[in-house]
Amino acid sequence: MMSSRPGPAPGRPTPERPVPTATPTATTTSFAEFAQRADYSLLDSLQADPQATGDGHDHRPRQVFSGHYVPVTPTPLPAPEVVAHSRTLFGELGLSDALAHDDQFRRLFSGDITAAQEPMRPYGWATGYALSIYGSEYIQQCPFGTGNGYGDGRAISVFEGVFNGRRWELQLKGGGPTPYGRGADGRAVLRSSVREFLAQEFMHALGVPTSRSLTLYASGSETVRRPWYAPNSRSFDPDILVDNPAAITTRVAPSFLRVGQLELFARRVRRGAHPQALHELRMIVAHLIERNYRQEIDPGLAFSDQVVALAGLFRGRLTSLVANWMRVGYCQGNFNSDNCAAGGYTLDYGPFGFCELFDPRFQPWTGGGEHFCFFNQPAAAEANYQMFWAALRPLLEGHSQALARLDQIQGGFAEAMRQEIEAMWASKLGLSTYDVELVNELLELMVRSKVDYSIFFRRLSEIPEQLSALKESFYLPCSEELEARWTQWLQRWRDRITAGGDTKVTSAAMQRVNPAITWREWLIAPAYEQAAQGDFSLVQELQEVFSHPYDEPSAEFAARYDRLKPREFFNAGGVSHYSCSS
Repeated sequence: MMSSRPGPAPGRPTPERPVPTATPTATTTSFAEFAQRADYSLLDSLQADPQATGDGHDHRPRQVFSGHYVPVTPTPLPAPEVVAHSRTLFGELGLSDALAHDDQFRRLFSGDITAAQEPMRPYGWATGYALSIYGSEYIQQCPFGTGNGYGDGRAISVFEGVFNGRRWELQLKGGGPTPYGRGADGRAVLRSSVREFLAQEFMHALGVPTSRSLTLYASGSETVRRPWYAPNSRSFDPDILVDNPAAITTRVAPSFLRVGQLELFARRVRRGAHPQALHELRMIVAHLIERNYRQEIDPGLAFSDQVVALAGLFRGRLTSLVANWMRVGYCQGNFNSDNCAAGGYTLDYGPFGFCELFDPRFQPWTGGGEHFCFFNQPAAAEANYQMFWAALRPLLEGHSQALARLDQIQGGFAEAMRQEIEAMWASKLGLSTYDVELVNELLELMVRSKVDYSIFFRRLSEIPEQLSALKESFYLPCSEELEARWTQWLQRWRDRITAGGDTKVTSAAMQRVNPAITWREWLIAPAYEQAAQGDFSLVQELQEVFSHPYDEPSAEFAARYDRLKPREFFNAGGVSHYSCSS
């Protein structure tokens, strides 16, 4: 089946750092050819922690006082086996699918860095960052109470290179402990790894800017014990300990630079942590521009002007990103500054979920709270942007005009966010302009009728004449009064649509922004449960289902994936809500 184009993603970023060539390359079929793609801009242009070891054997928790990264070797998975790889991303990178089963390739991406060969580096790297929650700075998560021990505790980048003219960084999630590990084992379980692997590629297919999934390997012998939910549990918090296979997923992005990283260096500037603090902040901001914004920022500009341009571009990307999240029903359950990619795409796939039963307060993560719920994501984004803005300000001291422009950009965030959200609702409803009364009444009716978010908008995309077509998305029957209000709303909306032009054209446009398939946790759980027993068939089926989310599914897939959440999964631990025990 041919895939229709996904919904629009205004401001969608692309990897922009200048690269040696933009000429498409032949398919890479061997590990030796893969190694030749290596090009380590981060290691070559930023500073290592001066107290780091020379060989990367640096796995115990400690304070890192300066430098942008710590060289560290990952911890290999014993007896690794291939669970899945992304054929889509392999194709974009020009990699042969057979590489996923290549011995050296499997060794590298299951944590054995000794598989590296020149010009690759024989170590990976982990980075420190700061944490802010809704604009409040925290250091309690650091075991030393200083903020110098918080960062990549189990995420280790092992490769940076250029593929078909685009720069990508490849990072192991669950690759073992780093100095930022806070005493944990540095591992990820297969359950969370399956979720992250599938979610990243699904979001890409939805047209939402995101980090990507390359490979997923699981250990045939190592297990990790984590708190989780007993079968049929109704507990809010995990109620048992579960042994799950250890796994490593390789996530891929133009960079893994976070708002929290800029924050870390800005905090050090403010408190005069060391003489090079301002220089290190300038270096990482310059590196962010090179890695993620260079195609849009003229290198001939004064650095102060580049910083101001960066602030404007990131604001555009971040507001667009959050509008896209809400368009597809995604909730980033823990949208702290350390989970906010400075390149403007989705980064963290731990405590996330997709809204089924429509609720503006939807929040699947038990540790999140309402402040990170579905409809509060614009506010969380604004708080993260405020920390980004504050981290840039020290670089503009003495440049009063540049500071004024930077402050003006920050002051306009709420209005920019409002415009993106309104444009998103207009697109979901097939309207040429936003209608606040029509949208607000619709949201009220959706809440009162207990509708399924994705099914409702997909059925609405057919521009039905009768309410009966929409009732397929209702979890509860309507009262007479509610049905009358629905009928009136539907007629008003249809009048707007039909007055605007060809309804077939409008319907097609709505179907490009309202997916036919969404993520349903109760259908994901069987996939990771079977994978733990060595059966990866459901993971691979979900890869196929999620690869074309705007296409009408086959009758077989529709019967399984395009349906309301069964009653038994409401309030079910590990399905309707879950901890971040990963």
